[in-house]
Amino acid sequence: MDRRPVASLWIGDKLQYINQLCLMSHVQQGHPTTLYCTDKVSNVPDGVTVRPATDIMTIPMDIVAETSASFLSNVFRYRMIQKTDEIWIDCDAFCHRPFPDEIEHIYAGHGMRGALNCGVVKIPQTGALIEALLDYYDNLPPAPPWFNDRQKRRLARQDESLPHAVRIYRAERTAFGPQAFTWFAQQTGDYARAMTPDVLYPVPFQLNDVFFDPHGNVEGWFTDDTLSVHLYTNGTRPWWRKNAPLKNSYAWRMCKQIGVDPKQALED
Repeated sequence: MDRRPVASLWIGDKLQYINQLCLMSHVQQGHPTTLYCTDKVSNVPDGVTVRPATDIMTIPMDIVAETSASFLSNVFRYRMIQKTDEIWIDCDAFCHRPFPDEIEHIYAGHGMRGALNCGVVKIPQTGALIEALLDYYDNLPPAPPWFNDRQKRRLARQDESLPHAVRIYRAERTAFGPQAFTWFAQQTGDYARAMTPDVLYPVPFQLNDVFFDPHGNVEGWFTDDTLSVHLYTNGTRPWWRKNAPLKNSYAWRMCKQIGVDPKQALED
């Protein structure tokens, strides 16, 4: 049975094995899975539909070059939801169980501080939250409204010749991601709709090495409500991205389960 469509974005020409694993986990759970790409990607797994990122929006690669891939994904995900009604999944979010058909608000807090994460997101295509987020990206204020004095001072020190979005990003890397999503969800009242962390981020990001530990009890963090397991590749120590996972670790076991050979897609 076909389930709800999910999609992500990839900037670059090669996926890492964790990305292949996570995309394929959604395919195997019955979710039509699309990967929007800025380049020709050489190793997208069979079963994943590839589309140009420009199907969703113009891609400002000059801004991406001054920031990061995550900067673009923060804008892209809401435009994608508005245009396609697909569920956004980061390429390091493993599908533990299918997303139920009836849930319109799919997002949750992560870590130990209560901020919402944007790694898996579905919000209504219209309404106050998506309109507030897209207005923020389209009409950046002099400083994000939640910036404290320290953040404002850091912003003021940025090179004024840089694009304003780059200056904000360099002052606070998450100003376009979790910080923005949390702030605007609080303003619209949608923060109260958030799922509990065990649904989408059962393992706190501070403990992300546990996925590669053969003696780590990853499933001990799961509950009956867990749908997705975020593997946090951006926070993973470089060694784990350049070497195949150790036997019996969660990453190793999931690769066996899904049918992904890590050695074929290690980070250079």
